[in-house]
Amino acid sequence: MRFKTLEDLDVRGKRVLVRVDFNVPVRDGKITDTTRIDRALATLNELAGNGAKVIILSHFGRPKGQVVPDMSLRPVAEALSEILGKPVGFAGDCIGDAAASAIADTPEGGMVVLENVRFHAGEEKNDPEFAKALAANGDAFVSDAFSAAHRAHASTEGIAHLLPSAAGRLMQTELEALSAALETPAHPVIAVVGGAKVSSKMAVLGHLTQKVDQIVIGGGMANTFLYAGGMGIGKSLCEKEMADDARAIIETAAAHGCEIVLPSDAVVAAAFEEGAASKTVGLNDVPDDMMILDIGPASIDDLKSRLQSAKTVLWNGPLGAFEVKPFDAGTNAVAQEVAALTSKGQLLSVAGGGDTVSALANAGAADDFSYVSAAGGAFLEWIEGKTLPGVAVILAD
Repeated sequence: MRFKTLEDLDVRGKRVLVRVDFNVPVRDGKITDTTRIDRALATLNELAGNGAKVIILSHFGRPKGQVVPDMSLRPVAEALSEILGKPVGFAGDCIGDAAASAIADTPEGGMVVLENVRFHAGEEKNDPEFAKALAANGDAFVSDAFSAAHRAHASTEGIAHLLPSAAGRLMQTELEALSAALETPAHPVIAVVGGAKVSSKMAVLGHLTQKVDQIVIGGGMANTFLYAGGMGIGKSLCEKEMADDARAIIETAAAHGCEIVLPSDAVVAAAFEEGAASKTVGLNDVPDDMMILDIGPASIDDLKSRLQSAKTVLWNGPLGAFEVKPFDAGTNAVAQEVAALTSKGQLLSVAGGGDTVSALANAGAADDFSYVSAAGGAFLEWIEGKTLPGVAVILAD
């Protein structure tokens, strides 16, 4: 995949619109996690350092085309200013006179945050007139919000047709990591796919059977596959109506030379709560009144053994009910093994989507993966094989 980067833009003295994802968590008016802001700094600082007027676009929350004061980006602009240790301007609208005036007051090498693009209904409708109004504020456009790239909105897709456009450094890093893990990977490739429901991951599994050598299925999803294979799963979470689909995935995988890897033992308990009495059983011995909540030690050892020969790991979702101890043990052990092998240079590891970031952070393994994507829906759609509108518009000709 070839896409345009910052090297393809001449930004000195130019107004550069940068679409970021500053949809950060806020509690009682305070930002509780600045990760999304921190990840955008490389692009923002590089553009400012090269003499651009950096004009920041983002959504925040779901105001549905209405002005909702609690969803203003003003506090985010203030947080960015504090992080950078220098003034960052703010405009009370993302189009029109308010935006134009704030941009005019911004010096070359300075930054200004425009108000929430979703205060306008034209944003989510990808309205051409709204895209034109946004584009009127800039001379070039930089897309740095992979997490919003699966949406064909005015500020993620429409505007890129109207201005010279390129990927920012965060978008570039994300695309390079995902391409290395799925489009041009070193084999053997192991995909770890967990989570509660098979129904939400059918497209992911179907696409991966054609791309990877082994798919490790964990979490509640594994229960559905075990049930489809005739195993007793007690009171475990299971989508019994998806049994035929699970069997179809196994058949598709076999046709493509891809192995579906399921647990060989499990940790079970009568209740899903911290400190609940639990035990390890073979999969032929799951009690009728208990539920599978994690993979067991034999499954952990099997996965560690498989990882020794892997060159690439793509991870999406936990292997057990990691939110409650001790049912995080399986996810923790396998994630820590992936992290250790990555640190040794033995494999490339890319993770993202859903609860994955939280699960890897809980395991203390996130920092040692090659790349952990903060994107949710966009990451999943990518590994489903879908074309993301916000990526397609920055591909090189």
